[in-house]
Amino acid sequence: MSLDPNHVLYNHEYDRRVRTCFIGAGGHALRNVYPTFRYAPVDLVAICDLDQPRAEAYARMFGAERTYADHREMLRIEQPEAVFIVTSYHPDGRIQATDIAMDALGAGAHVWMEKPTASSVREVEALMARSKATGRFVMTGLKKVFFPTIQKVKSIITSPAFGEVSSVYVRYPQGMPPFKDRDDDRKMVGLVDHIYHPAAILQYLMGSIERFSYEWEPRRGGSVASLRFASGAVGALHLAAGGSGGSPLERLEVVGEHENVVVDNGARLTYYRRCVRPTYGRAASFITDNDSAPLVWEPEFSLGQLYNNNLFTLGYAQEVRAFFDCVLTGTPPDRGGLEAVLEIVKLFEAYRRTDAGITAAVNAPAKAATPA
Repeated sequence: MSLDPNHVLYNHEYDRRVRTCFIGAGGHALRNVYPTFRYAPVDLVAICDLDQPRAEAYARMFGAERTYADHREMLRIEQPEAVFIVTSYHPDGRIQATDIAMDALGAGAHVWMEKPTASSVREVEALMARSKATGRFVMTGLKKVFFPTIQKVKSIITSPAFGEVSSVYVRYPQGMPPFKDRDDDRKMVGLVDHIYHPAAILQYLMGSIERFSYEWEPRRGGSVASLRFASGAVGALHLAAGGSGGSPLERLEVVGEHENVVVDNGARLTYYRRCVRPTYGRAASFITDNDSAPLVWEPEFSLGQLYNNNLFTLGYAQEVRAFFDCVLTGTPPDRGGLEAVLEIVKLFEAYRRTDAGITAAVNAPAKAATPA
């Protein structure tokens, strides 16, 4: 399967298509997941939803052969090679997809599931154990790490020119309830639903977090966290609740050795290359030499290109194509796998169990060997 970003295959162009079932017929799936199947080797045989008439409507739209109201019945009868899960929450705030993924693994299927995968380390470890026992993998839709801009950032910060990463900053619009309410799954739905986005970027670019602390404001529930990574780099995660609904949602900046790279709004990337500042008090122009000037990428929106399609700008199509590449090659995912999810959930649990102003371990640092 070709994952060349400049030569995307359409569904009908693949030599082999994967027998696939889909659990969920909601609005997000309709807008952002089912349409990606146009660009992936999918043989969509069945759709399941508790609202079976809606599942039947989706089946007509997307070409599924059969519908079900019981996912266990569908798994038993259809015996799919891959299962997609895009569901919601139980009334008590628990994540529906976690148990469904366990069922799909037990039925012998590889699983693609929308975030959040789970809300506790214990649940992720249970999925990891089931995945290992069945020989089937789970991939979560961590779309941020499939953004073209974030992919380019990864390429830049791992290049020799950028040097060793020293710090990172991520801003994302999200609040969280007071500490006294964080044992209530219903009140934590907003945080668990959205922490996967900024945390996925941090995990992908920076690796595991060693420790963190944060300050929290009570009016909108916003916070600023200080992070220390196992690599030795430091960072800040600004959960910017209360911003204007008309403003760009997010910002990323990574700093290396005399270079830095910035992504605004997920779609505009600026690479500030190594450059000597003009002499202070003497320079009459801010224009730098061409070979050290900043590089800027952003999409154009005039052509009917795939990259101007929301499915590609936001990484939905890329993550689904990567999942099927893993299925066809028998290779576990290198992005969106349960190992990455585990690091995200560790951060979520740290917010859940730690009050403002306290430094807490997210991953305990490795101890040095004691001399014999």
